[in-house]
Amino acid sequence: FSNIHISLVKFPSAFFKGRVNMCAALCYEILKCCTSKVSSTRNEASALLYLLMRNNFEFTKRRTFLRTHLQIIIAVSQLIADVALSGGTRFQDSLLIINNFANSDRPMKATAFPSEVKDLTKRIRTVLMATAQMKEHEKDPEMLVDLQYSLAKSYASTPELRKTWLDSMAKIHVKNGDFSEAAMCYVHVAALVAEFLHRK
Repeated sequence: FSNIHISLVKFPSAFFKGRVNMCAALCYEILKCCTSKVSSTRNEASALLYLLMRNNFEFTKRRTFLRTHLQIIIAVSQLIADVALSGGTRFQDSLLIINNFANSDRPMKATAFPSEVKDLTKRIRTVLMATAQMKEHEKDPEMLVDLQYSLAKSYASTPELRKTWLDSMAKIHVKNGDFSEAAMCYVHVAALVAEFLHRK
């Protein structure tokens, strides 16, 4: 964790400029550690995730940490889709630690940073609540896909997140042998990508 922290401080542009691969991979791996059964690992991971957000905020000259915000939500969605986000209460504890860091960080008090951190943790909790509902209906494929579709629709303004949930829906359709429905999900993903490229 300390080595990654040093890398963040020394090479911020590798994480916060250009392609998002590095930031995305880091968010995914840190979030996995946030559910660890070992409390010291969870604490270290929470601190590192907070530092990632804070460094991103500083990198943008204290305007926003949108890149990290987005990659964390995408990582949470992926971890849920891969059923790798077990230990819900442990993860909630990690979110609480991150919020506490934001509230007690004096140099950041006069900025929008603490409220942005709070907003992020609130969004993560919303995704987790939706997932809890999905777990209740995991034996009812139609209801499960319906809930995932609602979640995908709620991310209409964030194409990357919408794509994550559509991919997840496609996996469920393939698993259930509903190949035409899976194909529709992939066509929708292709349309999202095409629309994004056209705008660029």
